[in-house]
Amino acid sequence: MTKARPRSTHRHGRLLALTALAAGLGAAAWSLRDLPAAFGRRPDGEHEERVRDSPQYRDGVFHNAPSTLARATTTPDIDRGTVRRMLFERAGLVPANPVPTVRPVGGPGPAAEGVAITWYGHASALVEIEGSRVLLDPIWSERCSPAAHVGPKRLHPVPVELEELPQVDAVLISHDHYDHLDMATVKRLVRSQSAPFAVPLGIGGHLRRWGVPEHRIIELDWDETCTLGDLVLTLTSAHHFSGRGLTRNTTLWGSWVIAGPDRKVFYTGDSGYFEGYARIGDQHGPFDAALVQIGAYDAAWADIHMTPEDAVRAHRDLQAGLLVPVHWCTFNLGLHPWAEPIERLLVEAKAQAVPLTVPRPGERVDVDNPPELDGWWESVG
Repeated sequence: MTKARPRSTHRHGRLLALTALAAGLGAAAWSLRDLPAAFGRRPDGEHEERVRDSPQYRDGVFHNAPSTLARATTTPDIDRGTVRRMLFERAGLVPANPVPTVRPVGGPGPAAEGVAITWYGHASALVEIEGSRVLLDPIWSERCSPAAHVGPKRLHPVPVELEELPQVDAVLISHDHYDHLDMATVKRLVRSQSAPFAVPLGIGGHLRRWGVPEHRIIELDWDETCTLGDLVLTLTSAHHFSGRGLTRNTTLWGSWVIAGPDRKVFYTGDSGYFEGYARIGDQHGPFDAALVQIGAYDAAWADIHMTPEDAVRAHRDLQAGLLVPVHWCTFNLGLHPWAEPIERLLVEAKAQAVPLTVPRPGERVDVDNPPELDGWWESVG
């Protein structure tokens, strides 16, 4: 005959269960504590008025420039077939072996008197140009996501800690998507750097919420320029979209012209291929180098992300010299195999006689003397 368990034992079990549930809910709440702040903030006051006055802004949102090469849509076309591929076609999307990274030896020296580029992975890069330094779209977090434990995770470690970077003259942001604008990285840069953040219109609202001082925020519309010592930075157009939550296109997106006294570098940010590259090349080129987006493309969003073949075409339109591919390798954001962007880029660049360098994450490239291609990715993918 089975004896009944004492009532106090049942109460103890319920107490333990409730304690475990409370602990689980508390842990979940703690992990999501920064979520509202990560979404950022819309412009307000005088900043909102400047947004409303932009030629790119109407009906409450920003718009792409008219194009005969890309549709006006600013959001991906996600149908049931695309969702099915996202869920079930996962083979080859991450590298089979560790991605090699390069860590700088010794402390930072003076900035290059010519042009040098250090790619840290995805779209994060440091441009040295005639004695100045510019940091592009820095992402140093483990995930590109509003939450610390959910979202695309790094496929390789950061090559160098953010606080070990040399002092820069500007931090440039192309748009406010999580793989280009990261709250945690911005907060660290507020502490470790003194440089201003140059951003497209509206993104200043996010920065203000995250504690960036007003004097370190420069907001620009397309074709507007700011001068910082010998640096001339111009925000140019791109064919993309923006948004960190359910609301789309309340901040502007763009590309960047980075000019020293005699040398120039271009950064595409994220964009579909469009006529704007030819206009930028005519107005601001030629460029010594261009950092061009090549990854996370798909037919479902062909108007907002370039294929590798588009990237070569854009590079030629820009009248650029050395092509430095970015927006690949670090986060799994597309539906193509991990190494496919660089393999397709190599074929097209060779066919079009476009000079190309493919650095490892963390590797510094002298634009006037780039290293020969060594196919390092072949043993990784």
